[in-house]
Amino acid sequence: MYLQKAERKKAKMRLSIQGPSGSGKTYSSLLVAHGLCGDYSKVCIIDTENHSGELYSHLGAYNTIQLAAPYSPEKFIQAIQLCQTEGVEVIIIDSSSHEWDGIGGVLEIHAAIPGNSFTAWSKVTPRHNAFIQAMLTSSCHIITTIRSKQEYILSEKNGKQMPEKVGMKGIQRDGYEYEATLSFELFRNHSAQVSKDRTGLFEGKYDIVLNEEVGKLIKDWCNEGSRPSADFVQNQIGDCTSIQALLEIYKSFPEF
Repeated sequence: MYLQKAERKKAKMRLSIQGPSGSGKTYSSLLVAHGLCGDYSKVCIIDTENHSGELYSHLGAYNTIQLAAPYSPEKFIQAIQLCQTEGVEVIIIDSSSHEWDGIGGVLEIHAAIPGNSFTAWSKVTPRHNAFIQAMLTSSCHIITTIRSKQEYILSEKNGKQMPEKVGMKGIQRDGYEYEATLSFELFRNHSAQVSKDRTGLFEGKYDIVLNEEVGKLIKDWCNEGSRPSADFVQNQIGDCTSIQALLEIYKSFPEF
């Protein structure tokens, strides 16, 4: 345990894009992903939407992993690990809603456990949390899409209980958005607004178009931070014990 100066060095983005069907979540995610890494071959869609991730192959030679039901948390974790092993830089999980509310997802797993409902959550929650941790600890940038649906409440009008629209609600566990660095809400006209922004890049902005330029802005933010001195890099080189370690330093500090 020790103190160190807080710095942002090569941060990995955790971005969520929430919106209703037809709002352009997959397409927007691909454009932002390309802005983040500049190479579609370094992008992979973990596709739970029945091959819909392949509809935009004209954009570039990105990769896909097809996930079919049951949508258990473990399947998503395995897909994330495969992406990391294959050198993917940006993972798009399209959509993470299936992990929660899909066939064989968390809600169905919970419902299938006999006995007390509250006790059953103690068995299911760790599996969902493992999925969250797999995203948070990944060495890749991760973009997750979240389906949303119209939410209603009952309000009294003229002595009667009437349903009233109160906005869109994401289909994922409550609190899911807390884990994101940046969250956008995407509308049917394909414009977006930020709902959470730890970067400060989009605060107070409306009608945002999620495209490659947005991805480049995010990339620049992730790469900001104090650069090391030549002495620091020299010491790193001196500590190397393999060619692979030297290559990593070479790629990390091109200015030297």
